Amino acid sequence: MPTCSRSSTSCPEDQRDFIQNKKTHTSFIQKLPGAKKHYRSYLPFMPIAIEQLDVTDYDLVISSSHCVAKGILTGPNQVHISYVHSPIRYAWDLTHQYLRESGLDHGLKGSLAKLILHYMRIWDTRTANGVDYFIANSKFIAKRIKKVYGREADVIYPPVDVNSFTCCEDKQDYYLTASRMVPYKKVKLIVEAFSEMPDKQLVVIGDGPDFEKTKAIAKDNITMMGYQPFEVLKDKMQHAKAFVFAAEEDFGITPVEAQACGTPVIAYGKGGALETVKDGETGCFFKEQTTESIIAAVNAFDKQKGITSANCRKNAEAFSIDVFRRQLKAYIETSIREKTD
Repeated sequence: MPTCSRSSTSCPEDQRDFIQNKKTHTSFIQKLPGAKKHYRSYLPFMPIAIEQLDVTDYDLVISSSHCVAKGILTGPNQVHISYVHSPIRYAWDLTHQYLRESGLDHGLKGSLAKLILHYMRIWDTRTANGVDYFIANSKFIAKRIKKVYGREADVIYPPVDVNSFTCCEDKQDYYLTASRMVPYKKVKLIVEAFSEMPDKQLVVIGDGPDFEKTKAIAKDNITMMGYQPFEVLKDKMQHAKAFVFAAEEDFGITPVEAQACGTPVIAYGKGGALETVKDGETGCFFKEQTTESIIAAVNAFDKQKGITSANCRKNAEAFSIDVFRRQLKAYIETSIREKTD
């Protein structure tokens, strides 16, 4: 049985190493000017781009979708399984936040952006009918799929390379956060909170548009390291007292990686973190994205005694690549039997 492993509307060649030597077919967006760096600018063309990819020779099509991949065209004798990382976030519940943060909530450009997103919502809803089976990467995303598409989704957590991390019980007296510096990751908020706790050390790893603004408010107890290679990140993650995570993520891989290092997580209690962190066993939560809430959570964490590195590592292993492969393989086999019986 032929299978379609992946389709791409615009995927830079230097980010496709995982495909190895398998044959790939890309869309016309790949050939447009500046597509490698500015592919987001071609969002209005992505629906037609995915629809131009011909998969009629395949019995099984698996789309990995956070935007348009689920819109691939399939026939009644094909099985289409869509692994959804999220319905298009900036077209649905995060529309107004996206427009504000991009400066597109007013003016002519803003009106054009709103029109494009309206079109994307119509297209996104219509193409949900072409999917036979939805898989969500978390229960949180399964709820969003139900809300947006009116469809049920089974949950298979994404693979985390926990084997690249080793458990370490030798913790040092600093907290860690690591992320791309963009507004919704809320790294600046974490830095603001620790700036009010001069007796606690914070290490920040990551780069991005908000780096300079965040660095400007960091006090002496905060070390801004910028981008770091994997080995440095892993070392800091292994020896951190706790990993601080303030974003509302669909799943959130870094909290799992931290736990794979035996490092507890202090996380915002919303989104995927509620499914990857066990309160009182592998970390704790704060209820609001405010400095006061983070400070209270850090202080509460310091008083907890039931969290161990071994428990953190054990929890992380439930999200390993091997677990993902077994679950996905079983799901595909069951789906094919149901569709063909």
